[in-house]
Amino acid sequence: MPEPVPSAPSTVADVVRATAARFASAGIPDPHVDAELLVAHVLSTSRGGVQAAAVRGDRLAAESQAALAPLVDRRCSREPLQHLTGLAPFRSMELAVGPGVFVPRPETEMVAQLAIDALRAAASASPVAVDLGTGSGAIALALATEVPHARVFAAENSVDAFIWTKENLARIGAPNLTLAFIDLAEAFPELDGTVSVVASNPPYVPDDAIPRDPEVRLYDPPAALYGGPDGLDAVRVLSRVGLRLAHAGGTIVIEHGEWQGAAIREILTADGWRSAATHPDLTTRDRATTALRP
Repeated sequence: MPEPVPSAPSTVADVVRATAARFASAGIPDPHVDAELLVAHVLSTSRGGVQAAAVRGDRLAAESQAALAPLVDRRCSREPLQHLTGLAPFRSMELAVGPGVFVPRPETEMVAQLAIDALRAAASASPVAVDLGTGSGAIALALATEVPHARVFAAENSVDAFIWTKENLARIGAPNLTLAFIDLAEAFPELDGTVSVVASNPPYVPDDAIPRDPEVRLYDPPAALYGGPDGLDAVRVLSRVGLRLAHAGGTIVIEHGEWQGAAIREILTADGWRSAATHPDLTTRDRATTALRP
């Protein structure tokens, strides 16, 4: 039987240990990490602050334990940790997230890096980048804040996601970022032929490939996950839109599933893109493909 979270005042270390035991029993992949992060949220501190408190033998006040208990129950039901804390780390930022928006993943940080590198290399004093289907705004805000001399445009057509994007833009602040509520297929005709980097983390899960993780299957919005029978419907649109937007020598950067690189290179090459290449993430899985506009 899982060890219950103590209800009487107890040490931070005991609470973290008991919470991690419950999370492990619930099948959560990193139970101790999630336990520390959830306690940190309740205490309005960092994970490091929780670890220090555990080493010191600090006690967790009864009111903090009372606040923690329902959050532990919700996490055990596999509600995403980021929905409980309201925040998702992404590169140097903390993004507000919750129901209705795709929670940014660590692998997307590598996709953002590819886009940032291409934008920094653009031969312009004020290069233009576009993030299509921006969701929480993760890639667009990374581009805008890390390449401040660039002009960045982000498109999103989900009302729920757009609300979160606006909140993140207000939280983080990026005067060089323009956000538009528009479908990616029709996005930014005024920028045609001027864009140095077109980036996207589109829906790419095949319709019949239901994700195993309950956090994804039950809580990420379906429109941000499923991309048609082979998962590549949005990629086909992105390829054509990218050709419209990009100038000669411009780069497209697309996130995708680890087995989709070859198919995406074929789509891009058939549409006229050059030098299509697929890139591994830090776990050596192929997760992004880039190409150049001729």
